[in-house]
Amino acid sequence: MLHATDQLTWSLTDTAADPQRVVVLDDSRAQRMLLSTLLRRWGHDVVECATPDAALAAAMDPTIGVVISDWVMPGLTGPEFCRRLRALRREGYVYVILLTSRSEDSALTEGLEAGADDFLTKPLCPPELRARLTAGGRIVAMQRDLVHKNRLLTGALGKIRTLYNALDQDLDEARRLQSAQMQDRFRRFGATDVSLWLKASGHIGGDMVGFFPVDARTVGVFALDVSGHGVAAAMIAARVAGILSAATPDQNIALTRRRDGTLCALAPHLAAARLNALILSEIQAERYFTLVLGFLDLVSGRMWLVQAGHPHPIILRADGRVDVVGAGGLPIGLIEGAKYESVKLGLHPGDRMLMCSDGLLECPDPQGRALEAEGLCRLVAQAAHLSGPRFMAALEAGLAAHAGSDSFPDDASAVLIEFHGAGG
Repeated sequence: MLHATDQLTWSLTDTAADPQRVVVLDDSRAQRMLLSTLLRRWGHDVVECATPDAALAAAMDPTIGVVISDWVMPGLTGPEFCRRLRALRREGYVYVILLTSRSEDSALTEGLEAGADDFLTKPLCPPELRARLTAGGRIVAMQRDLVHKNRLLTGALGKIRTLYNALDQDLDEARRLQSAQMQDRFRRFGATDVSLWLKASGHIGGDMVGFFPVDARTVGVFALDVSGHGVAAAMIAARVAGILSAATPDQNIALTRRRDGTLCALAPHLAAARLNALILSEIQAERYFTLVLGFLDLVSGRMWLVQAGHPHPIILRADGRVDVVGAGGLPIGLIEGAKYESVKLGLHPGDRMLMCSDGLLECPDPQGRALEAEGLCRLVAQAAHLSGPRFMAALEAGLAAHAGSDSFPDDASAVLIEFHGAGG
């Protein structure tokens, strides 16, 4: 019941700041009508219920935000009604206010444990009721806003998942295209074997290795490593590999034509300088790459190469010696007008040359210690009895054993040249 008639009259002139849909549950028709009239004058939409079952059915409507229930009702108490209400699988939260003449702590504890949010003691004070409704409305509004935002977030996550799936498909296709550029991972040129190995740290990587025939007795080989990872690095690697491709020899920047029109190798340091100028003019980004580019005479074993920031090539001599070759040099695409130096060396029958990226040298073990040159030489010695693709497979297995995983933090690649001599 309400306090007094004058309080009711005063309250009827005030309107609600945030109207809600309210279920009023009371077995007393008079009390139900009195409370409903007050709520409607405040602007609320009221659903009157004389029984708990009717109130439970009405509360399934997700637009219902508040339920005001009497404590004492035939066959079901207010706390029992709360338990049944909270057990419903309804959409959204409903704020429950219990009306009671009991004020002892045990009664309040019982109501809270049953799922009530607030209490009002009889006789009701309209300003207090209105304040409790306002507080409940804020909670319901926040919950609805949270549900709405969760739905938006779920939708956004779904769209992101779709985009990621599409991106994964694109990256898979890019990986296949990148692999296609290295489809021929082993080639025999006369009595010389060239093997390639590449393992990206992600879907695609910025390392690339390859070879291209120059003429009947000369083959070009290269290994490059673009700074950074991912799609951008892979695109630059693909672009450079295309420039050094055998598919379009007239566009190969490392080749030139003699006066008679036949193709021949350009001095490696001049090819590196050309490539540096081209990359700086084409790629307006803070990207560069390291490179080893060399030409091998398949008959004499003479080799001419340029090293541009890439790790020093290693020659495994037939007598067991290990020579580290190269003249260092600046990476490609870093400094305009950079100068490079060609180095001449000789391979003898039974010698092997290994060009590898820093993804091998810097590969860490589980304690974070890099493999470094000493560790690489150890892996090479362990695989010395193997050749070609089997050598490369052993090198990868050794690197995985060092790392404690077959996934590496950086792209890794290598070229193996096995010179058997003019007679094989």
